[in-house]
Amino acid sequence: MRMFLFAFPPVLFALVLSACGDPAVPSVDRVDLFSRDIGRMEDQIALYDLEGDRGRRRTDFTMRDGLFYISDSSGEKIVRYTSFGDLLFMIYNDETNPPPLSLKPQAEDSSLFTRWAFPYPLREPGEIVVDSRRHIYAGDLLPPERHSVDGENRALLDSVILHFDSDGRFIEYLGQEGIGGSPFPRITGLYVSSRDELAVICRLPAGWNVYWFDSAGTLLYLVQLKNSAIPVPSGWSDLVPSVDAIAAAPDERKLYLKVDYYRDTFDESTNTRTGNEPGVSIVWIMNVENGIYSGRVEVPLAEYTYTENGRRVTSERLYSMLGVIRGGRIFLFYPTEEGYSLLILDADSDTTGNQHRGVIRVSNDELRFNVFDLSAEGILSAMLADDYEVKLVWWRTDRLLGALP
Repeated sequence: MRMFLFAFPPVLFALVLSACGDPAVPSVDRVDLFSRDIGRMEDQIALYDLEGDRGRRRTDFTMRDGLFYISDSSGEKIVRYTSFGDLLFMIYNDETNPPPLSLKPQAEDSSLFTRWAFPYPLREPGEIVVDSRRHIYAGDLLPPERHSVDGENRALLDSVILHFDSDGRFIEYLGQEGIGGSPFPRITGLYVSSRDELAVICRLPAGWNVYWFDSAGTLLYLVQLKNSAIPVPSGWSDLVPSVDAIAAAPDERKLYLKVDYYRDTFDESTNTRTGNEPGVSIVWIMNVENGIYSGRVEVPLAEYTYTENGRRVTSERLYSMLGVIRGGRIFLFYPTEEGYSLLILDADSDTTGNQHRGVIRVSNDELRFNVFDLSAEGILSAMLADDYEVKLVWWRTDRLLGALP
């Protein structure tokens, strides 16, 4: 299951925080799998040009069954690698990419070849997921002449979901109504379930739309989450809600909505508002079939320390949500000087229930770009980059959990 990272945009993090230094929190071993140079050749990733100009283009990836699928927006291609870094196939825009050298182009019978390439006029492929059939779903931007405007929701409709088979052959595209439908508003997340159902999360000015399709591309459910209808617990009317992330469960028709609640702060001497501070976080669980919230999990605040006026100060910050794996286990994180601190909560427990904590290491020179993926089994993978190289790594965070249900 692809975990789209609302909390992990491809930007440079300023890591000025430090972990609270609990020696009981285990560090999860990192495995560096393979790396690729930044560039436009078939075995490179055109993450950004050497001047760092990426514009709105988004490079994304997902890991399934030990295979890595990379949606290279700047390179206008989609590639599949083994965990050893062997390039297996490429879907590429032949108008903007050089002809493949090591891949067999336009293989009619893929059983005769182990490495092949198919041309397709990709423009800006972005979010990507892969189902149990190894079918690929990737968001792509339409040409300007095919854009339209949703006047009622004040949203630009400019994107579709491309569906390819396990060999990289194009099957169809999905829009809002299903196969061949109208364009989506801005796509911010894709998820696939154990039933090979597809969830498409879109951002609108007034909130979010979640489109839920079956494996044949038929629209099953449309969930509309309005900004004005974000749940606020009883008695918390003084807190302001802010949605951190939305994720779809891999094994149930459920959405996990993490909401952070802030309270205003005031200057006591003048009674004027000076800003806000975090109050509490809650992950709300919604049943997609009826739109009803069926549960909630309160997320504890994370402690961190920093230096202020030459002294060490301990304060609190909010975790961000990475996503959800099988069995309703919620992965959360916050950045530290060494990398990221992880918190894993069970959806059927409260803040005093079953928790798992860990630390993953990421060095500062790898933060030119980073995006993460969480498998349904709980394996955390990452694409990290400096100015010249892209690394694919993973952490066996599933081992923090023991046997999954």
